[in-house]
Amino acid sequence: MKSCFFFILAGLFIFTSCAQEEGQILPERNWNLVWSDEFDGPDGQKPDPTKWTYDIGRGQDGWGNQELQYYTDRPQNAKLDGKGNLVITARSESFSGAAFTSARLKTEGIFTTKYGRIEARLITPYGPGMWPAFWMLGANIPEVGWPQCGEIDIMELRGQEPHLAHGSIHGPGYSGGNAITKTFALNNGRFDQKYHVFAVEWTEDRLDFFVDDFLYQRIERTAVNEWVFDQDFFLILNVAVGGTFLGFPTSDTPFPQTMTVDYVRVYSPAN
Repeated sequence: MKSCFFFILAGLFIFTSCAQEEGQILPERNWNLVWSDEFDGPDGQKPDPTKWTYDIGRGQDGWGNQELQYYTDRPQNAKLDGKGNLVITARSESFSGAAFTSARLKTEGIFTTKYGRIEARLITPYGPGMWPAFWMLGANIPEVGWPQCGEIDIMELRGQEPHLAHGSIHGPGYSGGNAITKTFALNNGRFDQKYHVFAVEWTEDRLDFFVDDFLYQRIERTAVNEWVFDQDFFLILNVAVGGTFLGFPTSDTPFPQTMTVDYVRVYSPAN
């Protein structure tokens, strides 16, 4: 169902996961939907410009990870598929000095959020050198820079490890290779084979990371030296190619590669 506008996770409900055999008992969490994109529209249409804008340019020129792609706003790299999905496509092609193209969509300057539940249902790409991500940056990044602005990585994945999803936070003193992070593993299957829901539940005291409603990581405010998650953040969806996080594509990496996003939803706590 893609028309839900009120979201309830019942109290004392036992959650299970294909990556975990033990159950979970979580308290009641009630949410109101405040923003979403269900990606409805005809095949080939670009994402809704009232909800998304783009980063444009070579990954090597300004994103700090020595990525190999050129991010564009072309429908060849980001479009609706006519079936209720956004498709971000990484292509092996020479473009403006880069060997690959892809897209990086963001809500910067359009929509920000502070606290609540942020989730996306998607299928990842796969293969060495593929780096899909669903994440957030502090809206004050133009003023204070990174990592002081804070970063919440709801999901990122190394294509050569398609059964592992990473959830991380970056901030002053815990960024880059020193990020606070944990992985969630599928015992059977891979994240490129079917849809999974990746979410973070964010309060002033903690960040909880979920895959398919299984809580696999909790980061408490008291465990972080400088907590920078008391401000507005914007959302980002992208597929990078190469970079320091995972290395180069190889002959085992087929192109084009796609990340298919069924929806993105943002909830605020219900009063």
